[in-house]
Amino acid sequence: MTDIIEPYGHSLIQHGKNSNRIYLMKCDAAEADSLITHMNQLAHDKNYSKIVAKIPESQDPVFKADGYKEEAAIPGFYRGQETCKLLSKYLCPKRENLTNDMEIKQILDDAIKKRAEAATQALPEEFKIRELGPSDIPALAQIYGTVFKSYPFPIFDADYLLETMSDHVTYFGVFHNNHLVAVSSSETDLDNLNSEMTDFAVLPAYRGHKLALHLLNEMEKYMINAGFRLLYTIARASSYGMNRTFARANYQYGGTLNNNTQISGSIESMNIWYKDIGAAK
Repeated sequence: MTDIIEPYGHSLIQHGKNSNRIYLMKCDAAEADSLITHMNQLAHDKNYSKIVAKIPESQDPVFKADGYKEEAAIPGFYRGQETCKLLSKYLCPKRENLTNDMEIKQILDDAIKKRAEAATQALPEEFKIRELGPSDIPALAQIYGTVFKSYPFPIFDADYLLETMSDHVTYFGVFHNNHLVAVSSSETDLDNLNSEMTDFAVLPAYRGHKLALHLLNEMEKYMINAGFRLLYTIARASSYGMNRTFARANYQYGGTLNNNTQISGSIESMNIWYKDIGAAK
Protein backbone atom coordinates (compact mmCIF):
# COMPACT_ATOMS: atom_id res chain seq x y z
CA MET A 1 0.00 0.00 0.00
CA THR A 2 1.58 3.27 -1.12
CA ASP A 3 1.00 6.66 0.45
CA ILE A 4 -1.71 8.99 -0.87
CA ILE A 5 -0.96 11.87 -3.22
CA GLU A 6 -3.66 14.56 -3.21
CA PRO A 7 -4.05 18.24 -4.09
CA TYR A 8 -4.71 20.96 -1.55
CA GLY A 9 -5.80 23.97 -3.56
CA HIS A 10 -2.91 24.61 -5.94
CA SER A 11 -0.47 22.71 -3.71
CA LEU A 12 0.29 18.98 -3.60
CA ILE A 13 0.63 16.70 -0.57
CA GLN A 14 1.70 13.08 -0.11
CA HIS A 15 0.88 11.32 3.16
CA GLY A 16 0.33 7.89 4.64
CA LYS A 17 1.46 5.26 7.12
CA ASN A 18 3.95 3.79 4.65
CA SER A 19 6.46 6.55 5.47
CA ASN A 20 4.41 7.71 8.50
CA ARG A 21 4.67 11.33 7.45
CA ILE A 22 3.24 14.18 5.41
CA TYR A 23 5.31 15.42 2.46
CA LEU A 24 4.41 18.81 1.03
CA MET A 25 5.61 18.22 -2.54
CA LYS A 26 4.46 21.52 -4.01
CA CYS A 27 3.67 24.69 -2.09
CA ASP A 28 1.61 27.54 -3.47
CA ALA A 29 2.89 30.59 -1.59
CA ALA A 30 -0.61 32.07 -1.28
CA GLU A 31 -1.73 28.95 0.60
CA ALA A 32 1.16 28.67 3.08
CA ASP A 33 -0.77 29.63 6.22
CA SER A 34 -3.76 27.41 5.49
CA LEU A 35 -1.44 24.57 4.40
CA ILE A 36 0.33 24.62 7.76
CA THR A 37 -2.99 24.48 9.61
CA HIS A 38 -4.28 21.68 7.36
CA MET A 39 -1.12 19.57 7.72
CA ASN A 40 -1.04 20.01 11.51
CA GLN A 41 -4.62 18.75 11.74
CA LEU A 42 -3.96 15.90 9.29
CA ALA A 43 -0.87 14.83 11.25
CA HIS A 44 -2.86 14.88 14.48
CA ASP A 45 -5.74 12.91 13.00
CA LYS A 46 -3.49 10.27 11.42
CA ASN A 47 -0.86 10.23 14.18
CA TYR A 48 2.00 10.91 11.76
CA SER A 49 5.46 11.48 13.29
CA LYS A 50 6.96 13.86 10.69
CA ILE A 51 6.01 16.59 8.24
CA VAL A 52 8.52 17.56 5.54
CA ALA A 53 7.89 20.60 3.35
CA LYS A 54 9.54 21.46 0.02
CA ILE A 55 8.99 25.22 -0.21
CA PRO A 56 10.29 28.42 -1.84
CA GLU A 57 12.80 30.27 0.34
CA SER A 58 10.39 33.20 0.58
CA GLN A 59 8.06 31.02 2.69
CA ASP A 60 10.84 29.93 5.05
CA PRO A 61 9.90 32.32 7.92
CA VAL A 62 6.23 31.26 7.82
CA PHE A 63 7.06 27.58 8.28
CA LYS A 64 9.85 28.11 10.81
CA ALA A 65 7.44 30.12 12.96
CA ASP A 66 5.40 26.91 13.25
CA GLY A 67 8.37 24.85 14.43
CA TYR A 68 9.91 23.63 11.17
CA LYS A 69 13.70 23.20 10.91
CA GLU A 70 15.79 23.37 7.76
CA GLU A 71 17.35 20.06 6.74
CA ALA A 72 18.36 20.79 3.14
CA ALA A 73 18.39 23.46 0.42
CA ILE A 74 18.53 23.47 -3.39
CA PRO A 75 19.71 26.80 -4.87
CA GLY A 76 18.11 27.83 -8.17
CA PHE A 77 15.28 25.30 -7.86
CA TYR A 78 12.62 27.71 -9.06
CA ARG A 79 13.49 28.71 -12.66
CA GLY A 80 17.11 29.22 -11.61
CA GLN A 81 16.12 32.21 -9.48
CA GLU A 82 14.90 31.11 -6.05
CA THR A 83 16.22 28.54 -3.60
CA CYS A 84 14.09 25.61 -2.48
CA LYS A 85 14.16 24.83 1.23
CA LEU A 86 13.34 21.40 2.66
CA LEU A 87 12.06 21.93 6.17
CA SER A 88 10.95 19.27 8.64
CA LYS A 89 8.73 19.26 11.70
CA TYR A 90 9.09 16.27 14.03
CA LEU A 91 5.98 15.31 15.97
CA CYS A 92 7.74 12.47 17.80
CA PRO A 93 11.24 13.07 19.24
CA LYS A 94 12.39 9.55 18.35
CA ARG A 95 11.71 10.22 14.65
CA GLU A 96 14.44 12.88 14.53
CA ASN A 97 17.15 10.81 16.22
CA LEU A 98 19.56 8.92 13.97
CA THR A 99 20.88 5.52 14.95
CA ASN A 100 23.27 5.33 11.98
CA ASP A 101 24.65 8.88 11.85
CA MET A 102 28.28 7.71 11.68
CA GLU A 103 27.48 5.41 8.76
CA ILE A 104 25.69 8.22 6.91
CA LYS A 105 28.65 10.56 7.44
CA GLN A 106 31.11 7.92 6.24
CA ILE A 107 29.10 7.28 3.07
CA LEU A 108 28.81 11.01 2.37
CA ASP A 109 32.54 11.57 2.91
CA ASP A 110 33.31 8.64 0.62
CA ALA A 111 31.01 10.03 -2.10
CA ILE A 112 32.53 13.51 -1.99
CA LYS A 113 36.02 12.00 -2.38
CA LYS A 114 34.81 10.18 -5.53
CA ARG A 115 34.17 13.54 -7.23
CA ALA A 116 37.89 13.68 -8.05
CA GLU A 117 37.79 10.39 -9.97
CA ALA A 118 38.19 10.22 -13.74
CA ALA A 119 35.24 10.85 -16.04
CA THR A 120 32.94 7.97 -16.93
CA GLN A 121 34.24 5.53 -19.50
CA ALA A 122 32.15 4.77 -22.56
CA LEU A 123 29.24 2.38 -22.12
CA PRO A 124 30.34 -1.11 -23.24
CA GLU A 125 29.03 -1.97 -26.71
CA GLU A 126 26.84 -4.82 -25.46
CA PHE A 127 24.66 -2.27 -23.59
CA LYS A 128 22.29 0.26 -25.17
CA ILE A 129 20.46 3.17 -23.52
CA ARG A 130 17.23 4.70 -24.77
CA GLU A 131 14.08 6.46 -23.61
CA LEU A 132 11.36 4.00 -22.63
CA GLY A 133 7.85 3.93 -24.07
CA PRO A 134 4.50 2.29 -23.22
CA SER A 135 5.58 -1.08 -24.66
CA ASP A 136 8.42 -1.20 -22.10
CA ILE A 137 6.14 -0.81 -19.08
CA PRO A 138 5.76 -4.54 -18.19
CA ALA A 139 9.55 -4.97 -18.07
CA LEU A 140 9.94 -1.65 -16.23
CA ALA A 141 7.45 -2.66 -13.52
CA GLN A 142 9.12 -6.07 -13.21
CA ILE A 143 12.54 -4.51 -12.56
CA TYR A 144 11.14 -2.23 -9.86
CA GLY A 145 9.38 -5.20 -8.27
CA THR A 146 12.63 -7.18 -8.30
CA VAL A 147 14.86 -4.44 -6.87
CA PHE A 148 12.58 -2.86 -4.24
CA LYS A 149 10.53 -4.58 -1.54
CA SER A 150 8.58 -1.33 -1.11
CA TYR A 151 8.73 2.21 -2.47
CA PRO A 152 7.16 5.59 -1.58
CA PHE A 153 5.42 5.81 -4.99
CA PRO A 154 3.49 3.03 -6.82
CA ILE A 155 6.22 2.26 -9.37
CA PHE A 156 5.21 -1.42 -9.42
CA ASP A 157 1.83 -0.47 -10.91
CA ALA A 158 1.68 -0.49 -14.73
CA ASP A 159 -1.21 2.00 -14.75
CA TYR A 160 0.79 4.45 -12.61
CA LEU A 161 3.83 4.11 -14.89
CA LEU A 162 1.73 4.75 -17.99
CA GLU A 163 -0.02 7.73 -16.40
CA THR A 164 3.23 9.39 -15.33
CA MET A 165 4.96 8.53 -18.62
CA SER A 166 2.13 10.27 -20.47
CA ASP A 167 2.34 13.33 -18.26
CA HIS A 168 5.57 14.59 -16.66
CA VAL A 169 7.99 11.67 -16.19
CA THR A 170 10.52 10.47 -18.77
CA TYR A 171 11.79 6.93 -18.18
CA PHE A 172 15.13 5.61 -19.42
CA GLY A 173 16.52 2.10 -19.67
CA VAL A 174 19.69 0.13 -20.32
CA PHE A 175 19.28 -2.94 -22.51
CA HIS A 176 21.51 -6.01 -22.77
CA ASN A 177 20.71 -8.34 -25.67
CA ASN A 178 17.35 -6.56 -25.98
CA HIS A 179 16.51 -7.25 -22.33
CA LEU A 180 15.87 -4.33 -19.96
CA VAL A 181 18.40 -4.55 -17.12
CA ALA A 182 18.56 -1.04 -15.56
CA VAL A 183 16.13 1.88 -15.38
CA SER A 184 15.70 5.43 -14.10
CA SER A 185 13.39 8.39 -14.52
CA SER A 186 13.34 12.18 -14.79
CA GLU A 187 10.35 13.72 -13.04
CA THR A 188 10.02 17.10 -14.70
CA ASP A 189 8.59 20.38 -13.41
CA LEU A 190 8.07 22.52 -16.50
CA ASP A 191 6.80 25.52 -14.54
CA ASN A 192 10.03 25.78 -12.54
CA LEU A 193 12.45 24.22 -15.09
CA ASN A 194 13.78 21.56 -12.74
CA SER A 195 13.80 17.78 -12.85
CA GLU A 196 14.21 15.10 -10.21
CA MET A 197 16.57 12.34 -11.33
CA THR A 198 15.13 9.33 -9.57
CA ASP A 199 13.82 5.75 -9.51
CA PHE A 200 17.21 4.15 -10.34
CA ALA A 201 17.12 0.35 -10.34
CA VAL A 202 19.72 -2.10 -11.67
CA LEU A 203 19.16 -5.85 -11.73
CA PRO A 204 21.60 -7.56 -9.32
CA ALA A 205 23.36 -9.52 -12.08
CA TYR A 206 24.29 -6.28 -13.87
CA ARG A 207 25.69 -4.25 -11.01
CA GLY A 208 29.32 -3.16 -11.17
CA HIS A 209 29.11 -1.67 -14.68
CA LYS A 210 28.22 1.85 -13.42
CA LEU A 211 24.94 1.64 -15.34
CA ALA A 212 23.28 4.16 -13.00
CA LEU A 213 25.97 6.71 -13.84
CA HIS A 214 25.55 6.06 -17.57
CA LEU A 215 21.80 6.49 -17.20
CA LEU A 216 22.32 9.74 -15.31
CA ASN A 217 24.61 11.08 -18.04
CA GLU A 218 22.03 10.25 -20.72
CA MET A 219 19.24 11.83 -18.69
CA GLU A 220 21.29 15.01 -18.24
CA LYS A 221 21.81 15.38 -22.00
CA TYR A 222 18.06 15.00 -22.53
CA MET A 223 17.20 17.62 -19.88
CA ILE A 224 19.79 20.10 -21.15
CA ASN A 225 18.38 19.85 -24.66
CA ALA A 226 14.86 20.31 -23.26
CA GLY A 227 15.85 23.61 -21.61
CA PHE A 228 15.79 22.64 -17.93
CA ARG A 229 17.97 24.61 -15.51
CA LEU A 230 18.29 22.52 -12.34
CA LEU A 231 18.59 18.78 -11.70
CA TYR A 232 18.35 17.15 -8.28
CA THR A 233 17.82 13.87 -6.51
CA ILE A 234 16.68 12.58 -3.11
CA ALA A 235 18.99 9.58 -2.60
CA ARG A 236 19.13 6.98 0.15
CA ALA A 237 21.76 8.24 2.61
CA SER A 238 22.80 4.64 3.34
CA SER A 239 23.54 3.81 -0.31
CA TYR A 240 27.23 3.97 -1.23
CA GLY A 241 26.37 3.43 -4.90
CA MET A 242 23.80 6.19 -5.43
CA ASN A 243 25.70 8.82 -3.45
CA ARG A 244 28.89 8.00 -5.36
CA THR A 245 26.98 8.18 -8.65
CA PHE A 246 25.78 11.74 -8.07
CA ALA A 247 29.07 12.94 -6.63
CA ARG A 248 30.96 11.53 -9.63
CA ALA A 249 28.55 13.44 -11.90
CA ASN A 250 29.50 16.68 -10.10
CA TYR A 251 26.29 17.15 -8.15
CA GLN A 252 26.50 19.23 -4.97
CA TYR A 253 25.37 17.96 -1.57
CA GLY A 254 22.39 19.92 -0.26
CA GLY A 255 21.63 18.29 3.10
CA THR A 256 20.10 15.20 4.71
CA LEU A 257 16.45 14.50 5.55
CA ASN A 258 16.53 12.42 8.73
CA ASN A 259 14.43 9.22 8.92
CA ASN A 260 12.38 10.44 6.01
CA THR A 261 11.26 7.81 3.50
CA GLN A 262 10.12 4.20 3.65
CA ILE A 263 12.04 2.23 1.04
CA SER A 264 12.54 -1.55 0.86
CA GLY A 265 10.88 -2.19 4.19
CA SER A 266 12.32 0.48 6.51
CA ILE A 267 12.30 4.25 6.97
CA GLU A 268 15.59 5.71 5.74
CA SER A 269 17.36 9.06 5.78
CA MET A 270 17.76 10.73 2.39
CA ASN A 271 20.53 12.91 0.94
CA ILE A 272 19.83 15.83 -1.39
CA TRP A 273 22.13 16.32 -4.39
CA TYR A 274 21.67 19.04 -7.03
CA LYS A 275 23.30 20.37 -10.22
CA ASP A 276 22.84 23.69 -12.01
CA ILE A 277 22.72 23.06 -15.78
CA GLY A 278 21.31 26.47 -16.70
CA ALA A 279 24.44 27.50 -18.59
CA ALA A 280 25.19 24.05 -20.05
CA LYS A 281 23.27 24.39 -23.31
